[in-house]
Amino acid sequence: MKLLNVYELTIKKSRFIAYYYDIDEFKEIKNIIDNLKLEHKKAKHVVYAYRFLNTAGKSDDKEPKGTAGLPLYNLLIQKNLNNKLIVVVRYFGGTLLGAGLLQRTYKTAAINAIKND
Repeated sequence: MKLLNVYELTIKKSRFIAYYYDIDEFKEIKNIIDNLKLEHKKAKHVVYAYRFLNTAGKSDDKEPKGTAGLPLYNLLIQKNLNNKLIVVVRYFGGTLLGAGLLQRTYKTAAINAIKND
């Protein structure tokens, strides 16, 4: 496992921190997510998507369905990235962003995290 990049942005007082990893073993995915949840205990959401060998997965972590994990997953597919994990940690700033802006923000954070790949 190797952390390739971290990117942070703030939209309407919500902080989005995107982490981009190269994965060597499947079990690393759960360990990374669990560690980020411990590191960011006050974060409202820890959203992720991964592709590893013949396996893929995603989670919206209580964000509206399809607004968080799906954009990250689609990005991995579009860029044909394998053995990668994208995790975006969100600290809620008190203002609802709406489904469209929320989806665009997660995608923007992820795009900037993977832009060197």
